[in-house]
Amino acid sequence: MTFVVTEKCIKCKYQDCVEVCPVDCFYEGETMLVIHPDECIDCGVCEPECPIDAILPDSEKDAEQWLVMNREYSELWPNITRKGDTPSDAKEWEDVGEKMKHHFSPKPGAGDAD
Repeated sequence: MTFVVTEKCIKCKYQDCVEVCPVDCFYEGETMLVIHPDECIDCGVCEPECPIDAILPDSEKDAEQWLVMNREYSELWPNITRKGDTPSDAKEWEDVGEKMKHHFSPKPGAGDAD
C-alpha cells in the first residue's frame, strides 16, 4: 500500500503533509503535490495532516487513477522536503469541483528553493 494525493490538492497545496513525511516522498507541481509511490513507506502520517483530506491510501475506491497520476508526475516534478508558502487563495479553492479537468497544470513547481 502507498498513499496518493488527489485532485482536492489542486490550487490549495497546503503542504502540511511535507513537514511530517519521514522519507521526503512529496514532489511539487505548479498547482499541486504528488507522492512517489515507490518512495512512500506507507506510514500514513501525512494523511491526517492534510486539512482538506486530499491524501488517500491507494486501497481506497477510485484511488487507482491517482496512483497512476502520482507516479507519473513524481518522476517529472522536483522533490519538496520543506513546507513552502500556501497559495493566498487556497481557502477559495477547497470546495471547487472538477479541478483536474479545469485547473491542473503539468508544469513543475519550484521544489525546495533555497
